[in-house]
Amino acid sequence: MQSDLHLSVRIDPNSGFCFGVIYAIQMAEDLLDEQGYLYCLGDIVHNDGEVQRLERKGLRIIDHAQLADLRDEAVLIRAHGEPPSTYEMAMRNNLTLIDASCPVVLKLQNRIKTSFDKQEKIFIYGKHGHAEVLGLLGQTSGEAVVFESLDELLSHELPANITLYSQTTKSTDSFYRIKNELLGRGYGVSANDTICRQVSNRDQDLRRFAANFDQVVFVSGTKSSNGKVLYQVCKDTNPQTHFVSKTDELRAEWFAPGQSVGICGATSTPMWLMEQVRDALLGL
Repeated sequence: MQSDLHLSVRIDPNSGFCFGVIYAIQMAEDLLDEQGYLYCLGDIVHNDGEVQRLERKGLRIIDHAQLADLRDEAVLIRAHGEPPSTYEMAMRNNLTLIDASCPVVLKLQNRIKTSFDKQEKIFIYGKHGHAEVLGLLGQTSGEAVVFESLDELLSHELPANITLYSQTTKSTDSFYRIKNELLGRGYGVSANDTICRQVSNRDQDLRRFAANFDQVVFVSGTKSSNGKVLYQVCKDTNPQTHFVSKTDELRAEWFAPGQSVGICGATSTPMWLMEQVRDALLGL
């Protein structure tokens, strides 16, 4: 590594955990301090470094198959939320669920359930297999249609009237483009904008931030859907944007002496990790 780059480095103050993730992690840490261990259904956040930090404190990540075998324990539900079947299993197994589902996600689940009870044809703009989307699908007994793009949506035989929802972390621009395209094709669309503004507003915040630097380092876990989207936002604004999930992925050859570098991240990226990246850059 070079040692004479003398980079000017700044962390984006608007990056880092969203309030739903902060809430879930605070709840986990409080319980870990109390009892020394805690089960969590799925990764508490899509960031390996943060998961490992909490595992060292006693967090035990389990999947749904392991949940089925668990009895008489407390289990944390992460911010992404869960389908009704998880709560039913917990009752059968005498499990205490500590529900850290994000309030924005819970509100969305309730709205989808209401639409389903009215027998509306529900289409959800979201990522197949994503934890939040599985929780949303569960409100419809698996009957809603999930799609990731307009092309995928149009590949379905669509009803005349469509009830449109979105995963909370999707792009508002994309959601409204899909709505307007459907309206333009003559479909009746009841569009429910349930996108989290704390997440969606980061698009504009990041564009402004990324434009100010010679180079941008975007820090995110590789499993984070939000990370992939926001990285692309940065890359579109500033082509000199580099994706890293940990400090040892940084490369000195990306930078020239005296350059300004902005560090930013996803809603699942802990501030301590961005600070580690900053310190590593200042040491180049």
